[in-house]
Amino acid sequence: MDKQIITKLQKTFEDYAYNADSVEFWYARDLQMLLGYDKWENLVKVIEKARIACKNSGHNTADHFPGTRKKVKIGSEAEREIEDFMLTRYACYLIAQNGDPKKEEIAFAQSYFAVQTRKQELIEQRIALVERLNARKNLVDSETELSKLIYERGVDDAGFARIRSKGDEALFGGITTSQMKNKLRVPQSRPLADFLPTITITAKNLATEITNFNVKRENLLGENKITKEHVKNNADIRGLLSKSGIKPENLPPQEDLKKIERKVKADEKAIAKLSRRRNHKIRQ
Repeated sequence: MDKQIITKLQKTFEDYAYNADSVEFWYARDLQMLLGYDKWENLVKVIEKARIACKNSGHNTADHFPGTRKKVKIGSEAEREIEDFMLTRYACYLIAQNGDPKKEEIAFAQSYFAVQTRKQELIEQRIALVERLNARKNLVDSETELSKLIYERGVDDAGFARIRSKGDEALFGGITTSQMKNKLRVPQSRPLADFLPTITITAKNLATEITNFNVKRENLLGENKITKEHVKNNADIRGLLSKSGIKPENLPPQEDLKKIERKVKADEKAIAKLSRRRNHKIRQ
């Protein structure tokens, strides 16, 4: 995400923060605009998902999502009451987590509400971590779909592993998955993608998505045809990256995503703990 966009969004989110006894909170009606939701009803659906996530985490939803009502003008003098919520930082974080990360506002909010400090560089760092985690999840989803598709077309687990390996070889310019693990000092027992940068994970996912699409559209059957399709797509993506001067095999390894997941979960617990100590002040 561009730093200018981050700066703009940061200022906007801070402008809409309220403060009660040193505790920050946001009104849901304001958050609707900040997160880019055109309809209140759509945000309410996300809020309900966030409330469920809050409850499943062992927290009192009433502490984090207290309801309120406000009056708005509907004419020159007439007014009517509308539903609203006063949302803690933790509540806002859960709402962002249940939103669409492809939206810049959502991607920013996921990190903004997770970071206790306002320092922009920490927000930028966390956005990068979340973007990488999201990219990895997308790759897992697309590869899971591919494994199901090829199983229905006569390819077993060993065949799936060979297809995926051939795809890697095409993406990395003839370097096999095992060789890439050695090059990046990745344990052979671990998935290579857990140590790749976001751009490479995204590239692998796009190639796999195209393979899934064409396997279904052309009803490709058997390991050979599906392998040929997957290799072609990875080679095409490699060609696209090469035009921008990017060689996936030459990019440095990144921090183990398993460690990042643990770090993000630890941050979530810290956010919840901080909110639990202070959120009762909002309700007073």
